[in-house]
Amino acid sequence: MKMRATLIGFSAILMWALLALFTAASGRMPPFQLSAVCFLIGSLPGILVLLARPQRARLLRQPAKVWLTGILGLFGYHFLYFTALRNAPAVEASLIAYLWPLLIVTGSALLPGETLKWNHIVGTLLGLAGTVFIVGRNGFSFDGAYVIGYGAAFLCAFTWAGYSLMTRRFEAVSTDVVTGFCLATAILSLLCHLMLETTVWPGTGFEWLAVAGLGLLPVGAAFYAWDFGVKNGDIQILGAASYAAPLLSTLVLVLTGFAEPSWGIALACLLVTGGAVLAARDMIFRRSAVAPA
Repeated sequence: MKMRATLIGFSAILMWALLALFTAASGRMPPFQLSAVCFLIGSLPGILVLLARPQRARLLRQPAKVWLTGILGLFGYHFLYFTALRNAPAVEASLIAYLWPLLIVTGSALLPGETLKWNHIVGTLLGLAGTVFIVGRNGFSFDGAYVIGYGAAFLCAFTWAGYSLMTRRFEAVSTDVVTGFCLATAILSLLCHLMLETTVWPGTGFEWLAVAGLGLLPVGAAFYAWDFGVKNGDIQILGAASYAAPLLSTLVLVLTGFAEPSWGIALACLLVTGGAVLAARDMIFRRSAVAPA
């Protein structure tokens, strides 16, 4: 069960790898408008399940702390991420925001029943190094003028790590509540859009397909899979494996012609893959105990 849940959680990482491609193909919708539309689409599968099985609606009756954690996690992360990208260069902001896998792995030691081992830490650091090669392949230039953006990116990392770790503490809560989290995030994103942005709709059918793909996968199903994975799987392995997302995203962009291949990408591939395997060493190489004769 734990391995199955971990693999389901890893499917979220695979879906997040499509985020950059679908976003690039979705046209010029402002960030909060795009977030509102995508999270509305992402809530539809859960709504359909509730309509088909009305008895599951009782699973939405959860304490306020569960709803507060979920809404702050999904909406707070995206609000801070967009703020970071608006107030700092994308390269540096993305790298800082991608400290969350490291924070998850180290913070998991505080969870009941979890033990932080050397291979979890080293594997996560290797993944971080690989991410540096990916995000910073065109160089870095940290500037004090972007302190607001850098600060938002740090808060972004802590927000998603905190949400993931708190979700593990709510392991008895059904994943059905993610439907409510997505709906709330869509509403809050819409309010931010109306206050801060000018509405721009996709101009072609291809762009609408990209928006639908965003809502169904990286900004939809991925959150359901991540919720189930961190509640029931190995959160340390998932944290370390999360560094595969920017690598896989870059590989997808290369394969689709949106980016050029390079030796840096190849090195990042080795670092991230090696780090993930090292972090998952105990699960991969676990041997079944043999009962004494």
